[in-house]
Amino acid sequence: MEANLWNPDPTACLPHRPPFLFVDRLLDLEPGVSARGEFAVTAGGYFPPVLLVEAMAQVGGIAAGGGRAGEGGLLAALDKVSLPDRVRLNARFTIYSKVVKTFGRLIQVEGEVREDGVVVASATLTLVAGDR
Repeated sequence: MEANLWNPDPTACLPHRPPFLFVDRLLDLEPGVSARGEFAVTAGGYFPPVLLVEAMAQVGGIAAGGGRAGEGGLLAALDKVSLPDRVRLNARFTIYSKVVKTFGRLIQVEGEVREDGVVVASATLTLVAGDR
């Protein structure tokens, strides 16, 4: 049986870097199926809730790419987005993304962001694999 090894550092498979990296660590990965990560809001000042959509997209990209560094991708469309009115400083989130279906380079992902086990944000995202 082959071991399923992956790196918990999201920068190993995403081109994003702070301040536009919204995943601190990967917790689970089932390549091509789903991923779970965590993120803590530690920067002072205002954290726009819409950035939780980007966090779901980043974790979804990791799930879709199997946790490997790839050819990049884009967030192409959003549907059924639910966001909190505000995000409090020092909030700790668990981000879940599940690949629902793929069609060529298009990947549909369902995402959730939870704080203390409670869903605070969710969305259905369409990602495009590749830079072109």
